[in-house]
Amino acid sequence: MRNFKKFESWSKETALLVSHLLFDGEISHASCIYNNRSAALIKRVKNLMRSIYDFNPKEYINIETGVSRISYHNVALANYLKNKSEELLTQAPNLQLELKREILRAFFDDEGCMDFRPNTNSRRIRGYQKNIKILKLISTLLFDIGIESCFQKPNEVVISGKENLLKFQKEINFSRGVYINGNRTNSIWKKHLEKRDLLDKAIASFKS
Repeated sequence: MRNFKKFESWSKETALLVSHLLFDGEISHASCIYNNRSAALIKRVKNLMRSIYDFNPKEYINIETGVSRISYHNVALANYLKNKSEELLTQAPNLQLELKREILRAFFDDEGCMDFRPNTNSRRIRGYQKNIKILKLISTLLFDIGIESCFQKPNEVVISGKENLLKFQKEINFSRGVYINGNRTNSIWKKHLEKRDLLDKAIASFKS
């Protein structure tokens, strides 16, 4: 049997791991799966998982989309992390601020985009999620660290305004190695840019 390490309380590492599996992954009855285009985030999740599970994942890359998938097939591990994911969602509003930041960092790295359109004077951080309960939780956690957000139908949370963008940059920010997809037909930049660099550009564009 391939054993894994259980944990009683949340750390920054376990909160970040379980959050990534929630937002851009899947925890089924037999597997834990994570999908992302970012090599940096794939590496992060592999390292986080290694802290509780000593076995390597199966890896697959979709050549057409550039999305990588790592999967861990272990029924006991999957069931354990499924329960932990439900526990995290329930306990998140009462966790320490440093753990709330890790949950938010995973969410915006996985589900967020920096929407900066100089021609229309648009500067917004947007986070997508089909589960409205999770969106409401994200909005609550943002509020807890002093960032105002709003809902935009049908399924996104939006952060706008110079002070909120500055607060996001300071408290959370996008991780290095997380890019916008410049190959999308609706991309206005037509090249891969780090989301954190685009956030810097958006903030710098505000008039004093």
